[in-house]
Formats: sequence, structure tokens, C-alpha cells
Amino acid sequence: MNIGALRVRLGLPENGSLKGKRKVIKSISTRVGNKFNVSVAEVDDLDHWKLATLGVVCVSNDGRHANEMLSKIADYIETIRGDAEVLDYEIEIINAF
Repeated sequence: MNIGALRVRLGLPENGSLKGKRKVIKSISTRVGNKFNVSVAEVDDLDHWKLATLGVVCVSNDGRHANEMLSKIADYIETIRGDAEVLDYEIEIINAF
């Protein structure tokens, strides 16, 4: 079993409140979760209006498949970002067994 983890750091330059941030993050999280059937959560920068960090996790029997899937998700987030700008992302594959 392989666990793939993606951490995406987003900049929200035009955002002016936590409520606005929540709206953007919820939209991105829902779209990614529905399209790729993965778990998505805001994992860092919770009190910053202009920054957000999303964690995306998938489980696969093949580490290469997990890596490809997370790379596609990172690309997808860049295309749908709307008010958000991808600052950085990192992929980690963990071989659990």
C-alpha cells in the first residue's frame, strides 16, 4: 500500500477576510475531491487571510500511480485556482507496507 500526500501552498492576493478565504478554499477542495476522489483539507496558515495550505491524500497499490495522480491534481489546482495563486507544492509517497 502506498500513501501519496500533496501539500499545496496558495497565495490569495485579492482576499480581504477569512470568510473570503474560506469560500475560495471550499470551492477548490470540493472540486478536487469530487474530480479525483481524494481527501482534501486546509492544513496550515489557518489564521492568515492571504495564504492557505491544502493537504491532499490518496491511497494506491502503486507508488508511481499515486505520484502521477497527485501531479495531475497539482496541475488541476493551477488551472482552476481563480482567486488563488499556487506558490509551491510538494509531493511525498509513503510505502506503508
